[in-house]
Amino acid sequence: MQRLSKAQIAAIRTIDDFESLAMQYMSPAAYEYVAGGAGADQTVIRNRTAFNRVSILPRVLQDVSRIDTRLVLFNNLLPFPILLAPTGYHKLVHAVGEMATVEGANESGALLVAAAFSTVSYQQMRSRSSQSMWFQLYVQKDRGFTRALVERVLAAGCEAICVTVDVPVNGPRDRELRAGFKLPVGMERANLSSLGPAIATGSHRPQGRNIYSATHAADVTWDDIDWLRSIIPKPLLVKGVMHPDDAAIAYNTGCDGIMLSNHGGRSLDTLVSTIEALPRMVERLQDRIPVILDGGIRRGIDVFKALALGAKAVMIGRPYMYGLAIGGSDGVSRVIEILRTELEMTMALAGCSTLAEVKKDRLDSL
Repeated sequence: MQRLSKAQIAAIRTIDDFESLAMQYMSPAAYEYVAGGAGADQTVIRNRTAFNRVSILPRVLQDVSRIDTRLVLFNNLLPFPILLAPTGYHKLVHAVGEMATVEGANESGALLVAAAFSTVSYQQMRSRSSQSMWFQLYVQKDRGFTRALVERVLAAGCEAICVTVDVPVNGPRDRELRAGFKLPVGMERANLSSLGPAIATGSHRPQGRNIYSATHAADVTWDDIDWLRSIIPKPLLVKGVMHPDDAAIAYNTGCDGIMLSNHGGRSLDTLVSTIEALPRMVERLQDRIPVILDGGIRRGIDVFKALALGAKAVMIGRPYMYGLAIGGSDGVSRVIEILRTELEMTMALAGCSTLAEVKKDRLDSL
């Protein structure tokens, strides 16, 4: 099916509209892989519905003639607090995959966190990026390879590394399994290509009674985070932290930031939602390191609520994958444009002209 024109993409109004349209441009297996979660999708659903239980309490007669969404994150001045989360296998939904995503990030000004399981190498992506770009790391069973991978992405200009810590094993993703998802022939995890075809192109799911995946290690501990801290001179973030005690350990281990994430509901079902977990984590950390919320964002009003509850920024995953499927780089940038515009509208209507004014006093309660 021919992708939509730029004018047609500009006419799409909401992220939900993007998802509805994207189903027409993705294979059934690819759609179930992207959209589905673990088990019965209860975490996926809760991530979204929990935002609706947070009510805004606006102030009026504030000067909102200029809305400023800029922020500084690890010495980078960003135009808005919405990042593109690491999502794997972009060639499932677009012919050139991550290269189109990079172009969309360039066009919109969004910071992209490149996925470990990308179908284009980090080095190739970084060579086309006109701005800061981070990298998501899964610690491999071969720690020597893990170190070499870290060194490669740093040499390519990576400004921060985000180590995913919440999936020692893959959870039971019912929708993905029913659809029979597997990597198409000719597609590979480009960053892992030197580990051989069993890991670079093989199934990310184990066979039979085995629960352990070949694509990442299950024996990762805080000692590994301490080791990564010792070899990474750039900001180090941990992604997949939900418990405030783990956030405190990460801080004490020298991590520079927390990505509060339940893996988009893809690892374990019936988890607490990200927005519900946020206040406790912010209270525990006391603003010592930034918290970036990942999971459930579908409207600019969701971004506002996360910021008001103490997140420094948010990340989106599925929404920009739907944009990529429909319109390549134009779809990615349009998704960002929608969320950015809605955030600015929400700020103005709540009486906030800067991100510093987006605080808990603009909310009622959870």
